[in-house]
Amino acid sequence: MNMPNLKEAKKRTKNKVEVKKYSLKNEYKNSLKDKTFYIKTYGCQMNEHDSENMRAILKELGMTEVLNFEDADLIMLNTCSIRENAHNKVFGMLGRIKHLKQTKKDVVVGIAGCMAQEEVVVKEILSKYKWMDFVIGTHNIHNLGEIIVNSFNEKKLKIEAESQEGDIIEGMPVERTSKYKAFVNIMYGCDKFCTYCIVPYTRGKQRSRNKEQIINEVKELVKDGYKEVTLLGQNVNAYGKDLNINYNMANLLEDVAKTGIERIRFMTSHPWDFTDEMIEIIAKYDNIMPSIHLPVQSGSNKILKLMGRRYTKEEYLKLFNKIKEKIKNVSISTDIIVGFPGETESDFNDTLTLVNTCKFDLAYTFIFSKRVGTPAEKMLDETPEEEKEQRLYKLNELVNKYALENNKKLEGKIVKVLVEGKSDKEGFLMGYTETNKLVNLKANEMLIGKIINVKILEAKTWSLNGEYVK
Repeated sequence: MNMPNLKEAKKRTKNKVEVKKYSLKNEYKNSLKDKTFYIKTYGCQMNEHDSENMRAILKELGMTEVLNFEDADLIMLNTCSIRENAHNKVFGMLGRIKHLKQTKKDVVVGIAGCMAQEEVVVKEILSKYKWMDFVIGTHNIHNLGEIIVNSFNEKKLKIEAESQEGDIIEGMPVERTSKYKAFVNIMYGCDKFCTYCIVPYTRGKQRSRNKEQIINEVKELVKDGYKEVTLLGQNVNAYGKDLNINYNMANLLEDVAKTGIERIRFMTSHPWDFTDEMIEIIAKYDNIMPSIHLPVQSGSNKILKLMGRRYTKEEYLKLFNKIKEKIKNVSISTDIIVGFPGETESDFNDTLTLVNTCKFDLAYTFIFSKRVGTPAEKMLDETPEEEKEQRLYKLNELVNKYALENNKKLEGKIVKVLVEGKSDKEGFLMGYTETNKLVNLKANEMLIGKIINVKILEAKTWSLNGEYVK
């Protein structure tokens, strides 16, 4: 068994990152063509893209995907460890699967993703979930094919989740969930070590892909008719820092823009690495979308320092205002944590003041979630849970107010929308504006996959209603 180890996960050396080429042994190809699989994904866009890779590998084995876990020969949960809620959902799902396994004994069950890379989680699995078949960490996705084949042949729990700084695997197969929008990894891992965050431990050190590999992937997507790419990384703004070459995120954005792809997005940004050069490039190219996700986490300098965020409220606001001034019609969203250890009512009010100043288009808000192994786990936390919930409610009221106000500004205007498919709203299609706002519209299904003009008729807090304008 290759177990994760928290102490090893903290290590950062100057060892050169190895770039490897993905390959699947011929003996494994189509070896499971009579088997079905089910994947459930939790968490961020990086996890979603990992699931696209996993899905493609399973199809190389000849397997067929099913939409109901009860119908599958293989059930795999691609997990997230960023908050306790996601952690609890996974173990809740495993409880349901255990019940299924009592009657369907041959079903193969495993977890992947960030939870699989946590030492405390794997120890819990070994203690209480020995009936499972495999655990595969974030550094071992390229070995998924072999692990799955072995799991069908050998009925014993396998752990392939050793902690490491990480390599880069090129040539990974991908089964994209959309024909129009694509995720493209530009880097992996993170070296920021914010005190509340488990990601640097589960994803390894920061390592950037070679620029030529990224540009070629985007060019292939253009050839295949894709309209939009999202450049992914735990901290995309730091792209290239680890390569020791004179090439950075601004340079990459410009080169991707020159491929002719119609829409470019990127996430997630850390304010500390958001340069003036990046702002200039975003403002210069119409195909780089004016939509920035810029997590602030708190409006209190005391709490920002405790979080290890490496900027002050004043520095964040300076960057925010610069982006607003230089990028036309830009929308800015953010992440905010309430109830961080040591947060007083005064600190929380500083956050409310910052939200009143920035009037974000959208904010993802959370109560602090203690993660085992992070520095924040050991910080004194005296705020009652009920008070944290009251703070979250108060914050959300403010966030919702500004989200609606910003959306209302679009009523009566014509905006460009990439139509992605049918809406959850009966009889409507759905898509997103350049500023990443959800639009439900009445239109012919022939327009799916096209960027069209839409007149906004009604604004709601989280979405817009519109009509197609020829």
